[in-house]
Amino acid sequence: MLRAALALLVALAASPLAARCTEGDGDWVRRACYEEPRSSGLYGHDILGATPEWSRIRVTLGPRGLRALRRGGTLEFETPDGTLFEDTAPRVADVDGDGRPELIVVQTDHRKGARLLAAGLDGSPYAATPFIGRRHRWLAPVGAADLDGDGKTEIAYVETPHLGKILKIVRLDGDRLAPVAAARGLTNHRIGDPFIQGRIASCGGRPTVLTADAGWSRIIGTTLAEGQLAIRDLGPYRDPSSFDRVAGCD
Repeated sequence: MLRAALALLVALAASPLAARCTEGDGDWVRRACYEEPRSSGLYGHDILGATPEWSRIRVTLGPRGLRALRRGGTLEFETPDGTLFEDTAPRVADVDGDGRPELIVVQTDHRKGARLLAAGLDGSPYAATPFIGRRHRWLAPVGAADLDGDGKTEIAYVETPHLGKILKIVRLDGDRLAPVAAARGLTNHRIGDPFIQGRIASCGGRPTVLTADAGWSRIIGTTLAEGQLAIRDLGPYRDPSSFDRVAGCD
């Protein structure tokens, strides 16, 4: 079962020497962090430059999370040997629409490459895409939002952003993140960068996935409607800050 891929630990451990964190909603989750870099059995991909091969997630709960989970102030998730979190920071979003956020992460298997994984805060069953299927093949998340206005959350990511450059949209379906739509020729990461570019923005009042084109010369906006993607050129790409200055997008 998917549950076996992550073991839930509950602890109040000392702060790590190194961690990569993102802020939560403040109510359910105050902060979610990758920590505990691997010291042996390293994967050696280094697609994110000097970013460590993370082995643990630490979640600091907010007041509502404390009341609901009754587990103490901190939750920790350990990834099994032979896998790592190959990512910049955990993402926090309500994937299943129950009002409680999940963690969205990139989990990589040493033999099968990366997959996108959504894990519950309390160790409840979670969902994932299949592993890409080959060592040193990776994916870069863009974000999560209700992209088509149907009340369900979609997650956008780019599979193999340096090779295939495929934008994929997935949605929760039981214990998997099922494909909704895909488009080629889009990317959001350059080899060696310790950060992922692009975002989901509101452009003309519509949720829009912002990425670069395959040649990193243009910013591309992608919208979802009735299972189909529509792609627009939104202007020149000059540097990472270009994604924060797209005309007509908040």
